[in-house]
Amino acid sequence: MPDEYRLILKHIDAPGYAPDIDTYLRHDGYADLKKALALPPITLPAGAVLDGPARIRNEVRLSGLRGRGGAGFPAGTKWSFIDHKTTKPIYLICNADESEPGTFKDRQIIHKDPHQLLEGMIIACYANDVHLAYIYIRGEFIPGARLLQRALDEARAHHFLGPNILGSGYNLEIHIHRGAGAYICGEETGLIESLEGKRPYPRIKPPYYPAVLGLYGCPTIVNNVETLCAVKHVVAMGGAAYAQLGTPTDPGTRIVCVSGHVRKPGYFEIQIGQVTLGQLVSDFAGGLRDGRKLKAIIPGGSSAKILRAGEKYKLKTKRPDGREIEREVALLDLPYDAESLSAAGSMCGSAAVIVLDDSADMVSVLANISEFYAHESCGQCTPCREGSLWMSKALARLARGQGRQQDADYLLHIANNISGGRTICAFGEACAWPVQSTVAKFKDEFTG
Repeated sequence: MPDEYRLILKHIDAPGYAPDIDTYLRHDGYADLKKALALPPITLPAGAVLDGPARIRNEVRLSGLRGRGGAGFPAGTKWSFIDHKTTKPIYLICNADESEPGTFKDRQIIHKDPHQLLEGMIIACYANDVHLAYIYIRGEFIPGARLLQRALDEARAHHFLGPNILGSGYNLEIHIHRGAGAYICGEETGLIESLEGKRPYPRIKPPYYPAVLGLYGCPTIVNNVETLCAVKHVVAMGGAAYAQLGTPTDPGTRIVCVSGHVRKPGYFEIQIGQVTLGQLVSDFAGGLRDGRKLKAIIPGGSSAKILRAGEKYKLKTKRPDGREIEREVALLDLPYDAESLSAAGSMCGSAAVIVLDDSADMVSVLANISEFYAHESCGQCTPCREGSLWMSKALARLARGQGRQQDADYLLHIANNISGGRTICAFGEACAWPVQSTVAKFKDEFTG
């Protein structure tokens, strides 16, 4: 059985570990912040001089750390889009609006180790000359918001936050903003609109890239909870060492949520690409229920395309001599990393693995997913607003046993006209991909 590789979750479930600053300090908490604040300038071989903040940005770039919220965009590249010579204030927002169905990892960090998130945030803010930051937390996470507020108060009392942090001359304030429970606020520009007190309509990009025109029209970085926690470990290890974990294209560790038809649903931190879907299901989550067979897996939250058991998936690997070879593997033999899942036709997304055994009625499963997306559409784009509702109504009718022979093609027609960049944000793909993949892979259940 493979072992977890715990960086972020190293202490979370240890006996006696409490979400307070005294416990955190006993486990070397804020040591990496002290290290970051004390980094001296260095001169590169080419002659460029990097001060402490620039060194941190460079380490994050070297680490290859990808965003852990869903899109998987490299954090160092996102930070590099910020003009650090601007006269405008630069903001950082922690996206704690964890609302992708099947995802429950970030809230574990907030509830069990909030100071780890704060330390990662403070380091990221220092690296990017941010003096005011926000934690945008999902409205339903009331206990989590209270725990974070207590952690902020504790950090401020210990001079890890506020004016002149640890005598460094660096000033930072972090505020919590509670959302109103809208899935669309997980999209970074919709989140920014909500934070500004407006209806959370995602913005058109260009010109509203957050790095250029973000919060209050100023340069803004939006990273999710797990990503900001990882920044702390990049500083501790160094970017090059962190990049040795995982795979060359998807470095580091990742917290994966496994739920559905398994004996022991839970969250597990793994080296990316070093664990297969089969190991996640059988070794970590206890395997399927007695007498059941695997039917399908949704590997990255409910918006990810479904993968069917019994099919073969192409996997590219490199030989020691550098040559790339392609082979076919079963679903459970797919490594859990962005490149492998993309080649299989799906994605890591929010790292929520939803397991379905042979008791699952795919019509009911898809009807449930589509009802969620129809409810959560912000309504700004006509394809999403109308199409998500049409698909939900058709699937509800099918689930009641009132389907028509042409409904499968009807659903695919609607989904195909929503996806493909026809909407302002990725919500169009989020509601269309489950329909496209599930109907295509289990068409007999939608026409029988």
